[in-house]
Parts: sequence; C-alpha cells; structure tokens
Amino acid sequence: MAKKKLGKIEKPEASKFKGKKKLYLVPLLFSWPGAPEEYIKKLNSYWQQVAEQLANLESKMGRVSRIYHEAITETGKEGLKALKRLSPASFQIVSDKRHNGAKFELIEDRELIEQSLDWERLLFTGFVSQKVARIVSDFFLEASRNRYQHIAQRISKTLKDNEAAVLFIREGHLVQFPKDLEVFSIAPPVLDEIHRWLRERPTAQKKDETKKGSD
Repeated sequence: MAKKKLGKIEKPEASKFKGKKKLYLVPLLFSWPGAPEEYIKKLNSYWQQVAEQLANLESKMGRVSRIYHEAITETGKEGLKALKRLSPASFQIVSDKRHNGAKFELIEDRELIEQSLDWERLLFTGFVSQKVARIVSDFFLEASRNRYQHIAQRISKTLKDNEAAVLFIREGHLVQFPKDLEVFSIAPPVLDEIHRWLRERPTAQKKDETKKGSD
C-alpha cells in the first residue's frame, strides 16, 4: 500500500496508477448537540473542502465507482437513513456519488462493530482495579482488530482493478489496507485548524469557568 498526499498529485503522474485499485481516504469528523458556532463553521468549511478535493482527485485519478463508510451495517434505504442520521455531511457526498453511478458497499459486520463499541463504552466508565482495566482494554483491542480486519477484507474483495473508491472513516483507525491498493489521503487545509481548536478547547473551557467563578 502506498499513501499519497493529494496536493502532490499531478496529472502526468496519474498514468502510474492506471489499472490499479485506488482508495480516496476521507477523515470522518462529527458535530455534537450544542457544539460551538465556531466549530460548526470550521466543520462546514471542512466538508466543503473535502468535496472540492475529492472532485479534483477524481478528475486526475479516476471517478469514484464504490463508496465505503464506517459504522453503517445496513444496505438500501435503511442504510442511507442511518448514514444521514450519523453524518449528514458525508451523506450528502455519498448521495452525489451514488447519483453519478457509484455503488455503496457495506464494510462493517454488525456483531463486530457492536462488540467494539460495547468494550469502548466500558473503557470510558473508568475502573478501580488496574487488572480489570487491562482485561477490558485487551478485549477492546481484540474486537477492534477483528473489526478493522473485516473492513480491509471487504474493501479487498469488492474493489476491482482500475477502480477508484472513497472511504469515510474516523482518524486513528487501525485498518491495514491491502498491498495492492493505492491510498490517497484527503486532508483539507482547515483540518489542521480543527485539530488545533479541539486541542485548545479544554484550556479555553477551563478559563471560561474560572472567569465565571470570579464574576
């Protein structure tokens, strides 16, 4: 597997990937109830830039023929409804690609993702016993490995030679992509701003709380 930075790809280079499997990797970012307006604006800019960069990449490397999206376990209308609830922004891009003939492919196994989510929830509860914490952590890692291995297998099985696909998945994933797959990571400029905003948010919140307490 070879990862390419979108900004480095030039049209003449596209010929090197003719006949190969190509995957356009989109980091999946979410909002949440009560999210600050500042974050919402950055997130809207992010998804606009994702759509623009994805279209630019398609013009150079090939149109998306298959769509992969994490956390969706159903096909057809029910799957699209679930996607719209989960991520309205990526749903819009998926809808546009489907309108242009791309096929939405399932990559998740319901049992595997549910196991992973359950162990993850337990980790966030906190533990008194370090032994129990290690046990839960080990089970979570095992469930995650099995889930991501399944995702890689599904991509390898469904994506054909000379096809291009887009994958929406959270940052920090552990998917080991097949070696015969060329992966192009989409990273809009505003993504760094979002990362910085999220890193600084706890400090900003603490300052606001301190200021309110002194008023």
